[in-house]
Order: sequence, then structure tokens, then C-alpha cells
Amino acid sequence: MQHLAFAQQVLRPDLDVHFASVTDQWAQYSIAGPKARAVLTAFLDGGADVSDEAFPFMAVGSFTSLGGVTTRVFRISFSGELAYEIAVPARHGDAVARRLMQVGEVTPYGTEALSVMRIEKGHPAGGELNGQTTARDLGLARMIATRKDCIGKTMAQRPALLAAERPALMGFVAADRLERIRAGAHFLAPGAKPTPDNDLGWMSSAAYSPMLGRWIGLGFIAGGTARKGSQVRGYDPVRGGDVLLDVVPPCFIDASGGRMRG
Repeated sequence: MQHLAFAQQVLRPDLDVHFASVTDQWAQYSIAGPKARAVLTAFLDGGADVSDEAFPFMAVGSFTSLGGVTTRVFRISFSGELAYEIAVPARHGDAVARRLMQVGEVTPYGTEALSVMRIEKGHPAGGELNGQTTARDLGLARMIATRKDCIGKTMAQRPALLAAERPALMGFVAADRLERIRAGAHFLAPGAKPTPDNDLGWMSSAAYSPMLGRWIGLGFIAGGTARKGSQVRGYDPVRGGDVLLDVVPPCFIDASGGRMRG
């Protein structure tokens, strides 16, 4: 939509063309958790098969609900749980929400809870996607095609973006599990003076994990995976923080993905 608006306003302002965002015409909900499949089955019109065999992870399909309402289903997960997203024409959004609450033990959860779950799974979001990060920085280098051309491939091969000491995404926990860690803290080697030359990176997101019973964080640190198992300081002079951190993989829970693929 953004690209089409640019083309209309800058490249071809002479064309008498108007665009309408189709996204605005749909209401979309996420159903997540170990009972998500049972809730979805009860919600869709009879006969819908959303078993793992018929509708595996990353599948997309068209079904009906509420007695014939077109319902698009996407098996995707931002929370790391078994999850589905369902989309219906916007005018049916309220009816769908009410129906979902009737068919199963459904508890609404907000964006704060979702943020905690995505940090537990190591899913990059706003704090990590700042316009400077690359797929390699996020541990997604294997998604860049090696045998053919793709958008962004040339830039991704620039030497500075491939440097071994370029900050890459990792997970962090306090060596003392009772200590709090905060987004915005910078990483320093133990004993190093807090100077720009000694800066190793920064904490991009942090949250208390009820599942782990401790504070966890995501951040970018020079050397990335090479620092796994080492310790750094999370230095936060603005809020008086100086916490010893263990560098761990960015996925804290269900690293194999068994929950969301089950």
C-alpha cells in the first residue's frame, strides 16, 4: 500500500487512480494456547479439519463460521504457542469475538502479555527492528537465498554487515536471578570502564517471565553467538543499573518449536 501510494503521488501523479486498503475491511483475531485447535474446531462451521496433518504450521485456508461467514485462517504464531489467526469481514468482528468466548475456555490477553511471550520465544519486534538490523543480525541469515538473486542480497553482502564483531541478537539473564534487567542498558565487559570505546551493544527488550520466574532480555552484542556462555555487564547509568548478565540463546522457551508445531 505504501509503495503504491508513492508510485501514485511521485512517479505517476497524472493518473486518476485511488487506492483502498483491503486490510481495513477485515477483523482479525489470534487464538493461542494448547487448546487453540479445539476452540477453532468448535468455532468453525461443522466439518472443518484443522488437524496437524490437514492444516500444518504456516498453512493458510478459507473456511466458514457463524453459519456461512467467510473466514480466513492462518496457522501462524507470534506468541510461540499453538496458534491460529482468523480473519472475517469487519462487520462480523463483534459477533466473532462473542462466539469465541462461548465455544471454549478463552481468556483475552493484551499486548503487554503478548510482548512477554514474544521475548520468551526470541521473536524480534519493534525494539529489535529499528531500521538498521539485517537478517544476519537477527540470526536469520539462512533465509537469504544463496543460489539465486533476491531483494536486498547485494546490500546484505557489504563487508561491514558481515563483520564478525557486528552486534547480533542474543538473549540475556541476570547472573543473580533475583535482579531486574532493563531495556536500554548497554553491554560492557566485566571490569571495563563505561566509555564509548568499550561499548559492546545494547539491551533492546526486557521483561519479567512468569514461566521462568526471572527477568529476561533480548539485545544486540558484538560477536553474537560467539559470546554464548560468557558474561557481560548491563550498564544503565540513567537508572542506576549495573547488572552482571549471562549471554544465552535468544529463545528462552520451547527452542525446538514443539508447541507451535504440535
